[in-house]
Amino acid sequence: MRRPWLMAACLALPLAQGCAPVRGVGDMGVVIERASGSVEVVETTGQTVLSRVEGLGDLSHASLVYSRDGRFGFVFGRDGGLSKVDLLTGQLVGRVMQSGNSIGGAISQDGKLVAVANYQPGGVRVFDAETLRQVADIPAIGADGRSSKVVGIEDSTDGCFVFSLFDSDEIWVADLKVPAKPVVTKFTGIGSKPYDALISPDGRYYIAGLFGEDGFALLDLWNLDAGVKRVLPDYGRGEKRTAVYKMPHLEGWGMTEDLVFLPAMGRHEVLIVERAGWREVGRVPVVGQPVFVMAQPDGRRIWVNFAHPDNGHLQVIDVPSRKVVKSLQPGPAVMHMEFTPRGEHVWVSVRDGDRVEVYDTATFERISTLPATKPSGIFFTSRAHKIGL
Repeated sequence: MRRPWLMAACLALPLAQGCAPVRGVGDMGVVIERASGSVEVVETTGQTVLSRVEGLGDLSHASLVYSRDGRFGFVFGRDGGLSKVDLLTGQLVGRVMQSGNSIGGAISQDGKLVAVANYQPGGVRVFDAETLRQVADIPAIGADGRSSKVVGIEDSTDGCFVFSLFDSDEIWVADLKVPAKPVVTKFTGIGSKPYDALISPDGRYYIAGLFGEDGFALLDLWNLDAGVKRVLPDYGRGEKRTAVYKMPHLEGWGMTEDLVFLPAMGRHEVLIVERAGWREVGRVPVVGQPVFVMAQPDGRRIWVNFAHPDNGHLQVIDVPSRKVVKSLQPGPAVMHMEFTPRGEHVWVSVRDGDRVEVYDTATFERISTLPATKPSGIFFTSRAHKIGL
């Protein structure tokens, strides 16, 4: 008869006796090293690097999602590679080249399916999370009959993924309860060139930003029959848009209990939207064009980084006063922020400084620095339990 406690006892033995020590994954995470095709596995309690995993290909626009237990990270590379990393062993345990150019992915609510959004050849490919075996292929052929790049893919509830077709101005909802037979609901004419999207933490609202015009496209996933609603269509009317050096990234949730904070395309502003009616209720002037607009876990403050030439800055907005209360300059090319699960610290990647800075979110003091090779995205395992992350 098998005795599970024997295995547990073995795992608890020191490394000197040939067994790995036991540890949880709740305080672990991954830092993308974009220039070297590698990732650092880190832990946030002691703020240390545990291991480095190489051989992940082109990570110049990489993102990551986690298995439901937080042990495995699925890395989406720009070269079309889908890599599976074991955080506990610090090893690459699976990799498939699923397209020529991909832009991100998502994991299903039950953790069984990993979906990848592709630029080339377009469409969405879906894989078994355990084996990385492809189980579905959804070509993105728009109403105009042409293949489209897919962006803004998000996991929803009820076995669905939601994504946008950049070239065809469409939003699709793919039901993959039966992966071999996807059921796709298509919404056309949603606005010009949807470039990225977010989904609300409860999985109800999908919001796509528009590059070709001002405004956002909003889809209520609880009421698909209502179609896509245009929101904030006039926020830039009469104003000259500056050149966009880096697309704003909507995924990251600039959401508090009743407000949504969104980056204004091509402007030095953060937009404040009331969730109840999806109407603009204010703007916050900031130092540059916002890229990530992210709320602390408690919703009290919003942290913002910026596109070139202001990408050395980081600003913090106080939600009650709706004002910038702190401006920081962590170093050259601040790429991403990630909060520890309860929000006491924020990790900041400084790409051109080859380091990650850790700040106390209450005092804004820098408390730690970790070396990293051209770091970009930072992803903690707490994302495993959140919709859309």
